[in-house]
Amino acid sequence: MLHKKSIQKYLRPLKPIPTVSLPSGEPIPDIQCVLFDIYGTLFISGSGDISLAKQNSPQHATLRALLAKYEIHKAPRLVLDELHDAIQARHEQLRRRGIEHPEVKIDRIWQQVLQADDQCRIRQFAVEFELIANPVYPMPNLADMLTTCRRQGLILGIISNAQFYTPYLFNWFLDSDLPGLGFDADLTFYSYRFETAKPSIALFEMAAEKLMDKEIQPAFVLYIGNDMLNDIYPAQKVGFKTALFAGDQRSLRLRADDSRCRDLNPDLVVTDLGQLIGLIAFKGL
Repeated sequence: MLHKKSIQKYLRPLKPIPTVSLPSGEPIPDIQCVLFDIYGTLFISGSGDISLAKQNSPQHATLRALLAKYEIHKAPRLVLDELHDAIQARHEQLRRRGIEHPEVKIDRIWQQVLQADDQCRIRQFAVEFELIANPVYPMPNLADMLTTCRRQGLILGIISNAQFYTPYLFNWFLDSDLPGLGFDADLTFYSYRFETAKPSIALFEMAAEKLMDKEIQPAFVLYIGNDMLNDIYPAQKVGFKTALFAGDQRSLRLRADDSRCRDLNPDLVVTDLGQLIGLIAFKGL
């Protein structure tokens, strides 16, 4: 893991931007497991989601300084164009293999773009680039919510579009790794590991299968995310209960123009992570 000191200057406080949504839904009985999205749900995301420089790219002056730091002799615009092209090319390769919603492994993409072989250096660069393009900070009440879940004996997991650096957020901001926060290693599904991204149902099916191995039925699982298409739609497809996190205008995605979401309703709407515990009627294992 990259040491916090090496990226400390990027870890600046952010506040969620309130939305017009209001909390709704009745407490859900017999929940045994809560699965989370990360960007825009557990962490404020400056770009609204994990950024691969699709729309929100670093300012050229900032990127120029980063390139100079790593002795990369390319113009910022060229780097951004090559990054975009490399991602699109890899997506196309994966689509030809039958993956409808492909995901890249960003360190391999940067290795290609920067034409470098030092993986540690490439990963450090990738982290700094991402934190410039997509500043992040914990949502209010994140630590307290996770502590309460852990104390109540809830099984915790993650299904998120993510990259290799995503788990570092918990170490950097909460001073703990995922097991220490109560997350089950068997229930951690990051898109880059499987080269498939939400809204693919595949990650949710994998989670449902692992939960069945633990004798937990989908009806006793709650999934929370900020995107009606990427989160609520596939979670409901596998039978999970759902909570829409509507606490930050940057990341709330209602997708009203998508036919898959037009008649879709989450079981809960929460605007603060602290509301979650009061809406779960815990079932002892």
